[in-house]
Amino acid sequence: MSALHEFLNEHQHLTRRFFLSLSTLGAATLTVGSQAARANELAPELAEAIGNLETLLTPLDKFRDVSRGKPVPHSLPPEKKAEVGLTRETWKLEVISDTDKSAARLRKPMTKADGTALDFNGLMQIAETHSVRFAKVMTCLNIGCPLGTGIWEGVPLREIIWRTQPVENLRRVFYYGYHNDEPGQMFRSSMPIGRVLEDPYDLPPVILCYKLNGQFLSPERGGPVRVVVPEAYGFKSIKWLSHVVLTNFAAANDTYIDGNNDIDSPLKTWAATLSVPKEVAVNQPIPVTGYAQVGISGLSKVQVWICPKGTEPEGDPNFLTAAWADATILDPPKPGHWGGDLPDNKIPSNTQGFDADGRPKTWPMRLGKVHWAALRPGLPAGEYTLRSRTVDEKGHAQPMPRPFKKSGHAAIEQVNLVVK
Repeated sequence: MSALHEFLNEHQHLTRRFFLSLSTLGAATLTVGSQAARANELAPELAEAIGNLETLLTPLDKFRDVSRGKPVPHSLPPEKKAEVGLTRETWKLEVISDTDKSAARLRKPMTKADGTALDFNGLMQIAETHSVRFAKVMTCLNIGCPLGTGIWEGVPLREIIWRTQPVENLRRVFYYGYHNDEPGQMFRSSMPIGRVLEDPYDLPPVILCYKLNGQFLSPERGGPVRVVVPEAYGFKSIKWLSHVVLTNFAAANDTYIDGNNDIDSPLKTWAATLSVPKEVAVNQPIPVTGYAQVGISGLSKVQVWICPKGTEPEGDPNFLTAAWADATILDPPKPGHWGGDLPDNKIPSNTQGFDADGRPKTWPMRLGKVHWAALRPGLPAGEYTLRSRTVDEKGHAQPMPRPFKKSGHAAIEQVNLVVK
């Protein structure tokens, strides 16, 4: 078997729909076929680039870390972690009412003082009948690349809230995690109670998360228990959870308010490149690969555009009149090829959005990440700029419909390219 055949067998889940057709002028275009790509028709340049793509689920040790704290809680020595409740054996969660005039009325608050705080064993007992799993890309509001993509498992937060038997005066949920017992280090977030009790637009529930990619959360990932809000940026998914406060106060109390951030902005749809040659020979096809974050508005297209440097259209800051060309969104991985250190290399059973065989029910999946690829025609010598963008399911081209920086990354990326 040839090396190229071996490559295709190994990466069939990514490359099976790519064909190369050459016009009489030698310009290369990428099309989608209905059958597996034949070895002699696949562009070798593109095959190599696709073969170097990372897996769609992130290995646990490859997640980026933007944890806060001095010291960062996950760096505490083991004995200190046990003392402050950052182990599964010592973790406890208090679910209480606010203490001021905005207090919600609860019949059965959960407190350490009266021995009713929720512990990890209690959470696992609830998980026996109420656990949920879903895929989500974790992204910081103020960073231009995802931190990692995984399958998050936990118990819907509403299952815990209902156990406190709220009666009235409940409009919002405040929550925070361990912060070195220093009020100035507290990192907190909040949500309307309606989002916790009900899941709009077919979203997964807000969860108390204890597993990532089928394995118990490490301290680095916010373990033993963290919040995960499916459609939100990372600052809503508080790590090292210790307190949930139910309140009648109508306004948010998120720490991110202090940084002029839009604390109600859900995940955006946008694209970025992963590989493009910095230099390419004259008239040689240009292989490009990248990823797209699929936000709340979904994804219909990824497009690329290469223009001579400095020739961008005037008076068109979002490049709406540019000669964009469609890239191809790669198919989802086949079962066993998602990565992420999954036990037995399988999508956990009953993961929302996946069928029993571990295949996604729709593609691209909202709140996740996809790969894309394009092979652009060769160019004359010169300096060029390559850009990529998404078009969401409503027809909005990146950076629209929410171009503002403080509501999450949306800027169109540009990459320099030299042809000589």
